[in-house]
Amino acid sequence: MKLPQLTPSKLSKLLLTPLLISAFWGSLLNPQAGMAREAFAPSEASLAQSCNFTDWVAGRQYYTGNIVRYNGSFYVAEHDNPGYDPTISTWFWEPTSCGGGGGGGGSCSYTDWVAGRQYYTGNIVRYNGSFYVAEHDNPGYDPTISTWFWEPTTCGGTNPPPVSGFGAIVSKAQFEQMFPNRNSFYSYEGLVQAAAFYPAFAGTGSTEVRKREAAAALANFAHETGNFVHITEIAQGEYCQNSAQWPCAPGKRYFGRGPIQLSWNYNYGLAGQALGLNLLNDPDLVSRDSAVAWKTALWYWMTQRGPGSMTPHEAMVNGNGFGETIRSINGSVECNGGNPGQVQSRVSSYQSITNRLGVSPGNNLYC
Repeated sequence: MKLPQLTPSKLSKLLLTPLLISAFWGSLLNPQAGMAREAFAPSEASLAQSCNFTDWVAGRQYYTGNIVRYNGSFYVAEHDNPGYDPTISTWFWEPTSCGGGGGGGGSCSYTDWVAGRQYYTGNIVRYNGSFYVAEHDNPGYDPTISTWFWEPTTCGGTNPPPVSGFGAIVSKAQFEQMFPNRNSFYSYEGLVQAAAFYPAFAGTGSTEVRKREAAAALANFAHETGNFVHITEIAQGEYCQNSAQWPCAPGKRYFGRGPIQLSWNYNYGLAGQALGLNLLNDPDLVSRDSAVAWKTALWYWMTQRGPGSMTPHEAMVNGNGFGETIRSINGSVECNGGNPGQVQSRVSSYQSITNRLGVSPGNNLYC
């Protein structure tokens, strides 16, 4: 017989049970004393919220934070697992409340954050007037600094609702789990800020379509940058083409920079014009400012067909499939048998990200 495995949070619940029973009987005998205990006792989160979930499938890979529906109840993954049964593998899954749909809200139990106090996954604290939920057990780290351990949340309507667009589809915790070794230049905050400039990005169509577009963009951007490690191109060429409209500035070079590795003087000129930035005379701004770098990538994604017949955004929202995004970025250099290894690398990354987001990758993965 397999003994149940206890996480620190489950162990704390067992240890607290006798105390809670004692407090209950004490409150019957002395109601005022009972109310005093209730006012100061630390409580665990009991947030009734709506959330994004998928129906549980045996054998499917799940990651920490994924929420599934199983036999009418909801469970959140406490640890990565290859599709274990939520009612049996209780070390990997924790029951949770989930009203369906997207977002959060409602009232919840919380305590004021105290430095050095032990917190467990799911605990909610109030800190400087805002609320944070523990994404991982931690010994009282600052919620605004240790963002891997804490995530902003809503509680009683004090905080604003989750952002729309990309930020509502991919959380910071998910982004950091997808790319744990990324260069800090490629910040989640910079991406969310850039996405606000193009609200249709990961904001068009059903939740399934929006997740696929977010995954497609991240997969292609990650491929271009070595999983968000390289800010600039390794082999830095001149990339200057004679152009009356977009002449190369003296001493400036237009090699690849940022998530899409923006290259050539005319692309810097066009992107700068669209974004209200003088990138033709200051191409290095793309490698200095995270939000600008992300904006250039989304500019291409949303508006440029490249060597393809549609923009990458159109390919995803119109159901043409991930393969067409590859064609719009690199055309025959990779597609039509040009470099099947590179195509497979992009597809594998896309499949991994859609899996993390709990959505199928769809059809037409290759070009």
